[in-house]
Amino acid sequence: MANFGIRFFLCNIFICIIIGFLIIAKRAFKNYLTSRMQFHLWYLLLGILVVPFVPFRPASFTQALTLLGAWKNAAPSNRGTIMEGVLNPNPSGVARQMNDFALSVSRKTPSMIGLILCSIWLAGILTMILFVIKSVSRLNAIKKSALPLQNKTVRILYHNCLRELKIKRKIPIYSTAFLKSPVIVGLFNPRIYLPIHLISDFNAADMRYMLLHELQHYRHKDALAGFLMNFFGILYWSNPCVWFALKEMRNDREIACDTSVLKLLDESDYEDYGNTLINFAQKVSLTPFPFAAGISGSMKQMQQRIANISSYKKPSVCTKLKGFTAFATISVILLGLAPILSTYAAEQNRYQWNIPSDKVSTIDLSAWFNGYEGSFVLYDLNNDTWNVYDMEQATLRTSPNSTYKIYDALFGLEEGVISPDDSFMAWDGTNHPFEAWNGDQDLLSAMQSSVNWYFEEIDKQIGETAIQDYIRKIGYGNEMVNATLSPYWMQGALKISPVEQVELLTALYNNQFDFAPENINAVKNSICLISSENFSSKGKNFYGKTGTGRVDGQDVNGWFVGLLETADNTYVFAANIQAAENATGSKASEISLSILSHMGI
Repeated sequence: MANFGIRFFLCNIFICIIIGFLIIAKRAFKNYLTSRMQFHLWYLLLGILVVPFVPFRPASFTQALTLLGAWKNAAPSNRGTIMEGVLNPNPSGVARQMNDFALSVSRKTPSMIGLILCSIWLAGILTMILFVIKSVSRLNAIKKSALPLQNKTVRILYHNCLRELKIKRKIPIYSTAFLKSPVIVGLFNPRIYLPIHLISDFNAADMRYMLLHELQHYRHKDALAGFLMNFFGILYWSNPCVWFALKEMRNDREIACDTSVLKLLDESDYEDYGNTLINFAQKVSLTPFPFAAGISGSMKQMQQRIANISSYKKPSVCTKLKGFTAFATISVILLGLAPILSTYAAEQNRYQWNIPSDKVSTIDLSAWFNGYEGSFVLYDLNNDTWNVYDMEQATLRTSPNSTYKIYDALFGLEEGVISPDDSFMAWDGTNHPFEAWNGDQDLLSAMQSSVNWYFEEIDKQIGETAIQDYIRKIGYGNEMVNATLSPYWMQGALKISPVEQVELLTALYNNQFDFAPENINAVKNSICLISSENFSSKGKNFYGKTGTGRVDGQDVNGWFVGLLETADNTYVFAANIQAAENATGSKASEISLSILSHMGI
């Protein structure tokens, strides 16, 4: 909830920018957009206002949320340790031991700023709901006191208006002494309420215009628009830009309704309709019910509506075509901006995998994942085909944990922090929870025992800017790095999906990033688990790296990624498992080996 508070706050900033763009666009194309089109553009904004509350998947805006990643994720602490696992496969060839060492991290105490923001937002919503309840109570009181319209002349005029608009539904009409403006109320059971003073001061032309106006609200389902406007007014009560936009939307709704009435009238009647608004501007007032639609409005709104009436001309076909083009252009731009507002996707984003369906086969490996949420992805390099278990999990990004060290090592090699011939680092004497970490290291030993301090030193010497540049260069997952450069790969800001793990390993194998070949080979050698010097038809070179995420003493995220070179093909794979406990890299490697054996690879 605290994270939502911060992210929702950021979303509101971008919403203000989007509203500014929409208002500028409406004014720029005002001469081409019809009144109804201008009103309908606001529906796009209402759709955008939904986005922060649903898992909308962003395209490429994760960069802008890097700062939030730093707020959200705590620096991992050395509190507690994870079980020591060993992968020691025994096929023919030389097998290298791999230790699944990892540290436990603590969930960050929810951000106080986030909690405060969220608490204020919820308190505001509660207050707004109380105002709505008060308005509903007032409306119910008016409903009880209102009487069915008795004035025969007005009733005949009303039925004529229904026929003129070809409305077959019987919409009840009532008179009341407690309103100053005619309104239509009701989403499913609409009713029209006429003030008694307007009936007493009866003028046939004025009454006809007002009734046509209210019935146009019914024809265009404006009650739904009113409900949505007030719903989002409650959700975004703290955003003045949203309130201004909703105010403009209400005004545009009345202008669109005026225009719909004008379409029914002769040009000679336009002035009379405008005079009706002028004559009643002092008599009517804003409706006290935010969910009602009526002819009333503020004096400024009345001026805008009268100006629109005085300049109204029925649009030509060419003008309509230009208006439709402008409307479509604005719509595409607004919808394109929508993904950046997702508060859910910023935290749990998915990889948008664009791959021809004929290259992917889904396989059922549920028997190997008993008790775990997870996926297995296998890429056949020669045939350019994929086998995927659980596509949803395969494209879901999660923390890479120690599998990221493959690329961290490569960045260190490229920057000259270490070299293929000299990757030695001296131990500074700090006591670590694993004996294998308490000693001098080189790339081979650091990768084999997953020595955190070795890779943290690489990061320190490379620097945050260079690391971020490298991560963007290779497109590593969501490309987010903590500003503190604490181990961001350990249940931190950086996240990646199994599919992306396989794509990156394939790109690394083929050196698509144009790194130094000797550096690529040094990294491959550091993760080599099995090598066969006699590369016969049955010989294999097997590369792999585990990763384990432990949070508050529980193993919640296990990885095993790697490559398998045979005499005639190369396979790239990634397995990820998640659970409330016992989800380790060692377990992921066991599952992977069993699957590869089952597939005959």
